[in-house]
Amino acid sequence: MYHTFQTIIIPGALAFIVTLVGTRFLMAYLYGAGIIAEDSNKEHPKKLASSGGLAVAVGIMVGMLSYTFGGSFNLYSPLINLNDLLAIALSIILIALVGFLDDVNVKANPVKSTDRMDVREGLKQWQKPLLTLLGALPIMAVNAGTSIITVPVIGSLNLGIVYPLIIIPLAVIFVSNSVNLLGGFDGLQPGMMLIASFAFLLYSIIYGTYTGTLLSAVLFASVLAFMPFNMYKARIIPGDSFTYAAGATLVAIMVMGNMEVFGAVVFFPYIIEFFLHLRRRFKVNDLGIRQKDGTFKSPYGKKIYSLTHLAMSTGRRTEQQISYCIWGIGLAFVILAFALKFLGFL
Repeated sequence: MYHTFQTIIIPGALAFIVTLVGTRFLMAYLYGAGIIAEDSNKEHPKKLASSGGLAVAVGIMVGMLSYTFGGSFNLYSPLINLNDLLAIALSIILIALVGFLDDVNVKANPVKSTDRMDVREGLKQWQKPLLTLLGALPIMAVNAGTSIITVPVIGSLNLGIVYPLIIIPLAVIFVSNSVNLLGGFDGLQPGMMLIASFAFLLYSIIYGTYTGTLLSAVLFASVLAFMPFNMYKARIIPGDSFTYAAGATLVAIMVMGNMEVFGAVVFFPYIIEFFLHLRRRFKVNDLGIRQKDGTFKSPYGKKIYSLTHLAMSTGRRTEQQISYCIWGIGLAFVILAFALKFLGFL
């Protein structure tokens, strides 16, 4: 029970408070600094502060470092490798900064960006995976995780040196960039991350490791604190700093929590989103065309290049309903992952 306070309650509480305070500060600061994005889904489009994910990234780091602090000053005997935690914290902040670089590229007048006009141009497509590779270096350097993974049907595989040098960087690049693909509607991104992080937390408590429990707890708490600010009608936009930092944390949880296969099932909506975007070489706009009744229709007609297009094409849905629909898909894959684990397939 005492270690539950160390790995869940205290770090989670600190992550929640820091994110809550940080988001309130960033709403005014980022808007005043001109780091904005346009919310074009409303009847009267308006510009909002962007890159709110910085508060989430800092919240995650503070939660993790609170555990490191206690272990370093002998307040308790740590059950988690502190070097691994510091490497993960560095990885998360590096990738969050890549997302921030994407968010700060704001133009005075709207420009063509991801198949639509927007004031935020962002980084070029080829720059994003290259820069996010930097975030994998700290985790690679400490040889985090275990190279033995269990694959359904095949069994246990020892990947050896291939795991830290090839699998981890590829996972960081793919996951962080895939999480960034799915969004555009109020509450969609933090809602999906809340579902995934809670699933990882529950799995870590039942089957996983202390490290996975700690990371899942601080991610869940940070996103939970940020969530009300991005729900309809949003007061701040998560930005790429959110998706990149959250994606990097998901990779760390899967690696350190020994839940790669379980995590892949939970992450499957983003895998689907990746291949849907790939069909149009990532020149895709997830947003829809707003109708007079407040519902949205896909800008590509019957062609599906995103899960949001699927939601719009299967019924007349408002912005909130589209987000709820995508959350439902995420929750369905969480249930599937636990069912496969319970039945012994994972």
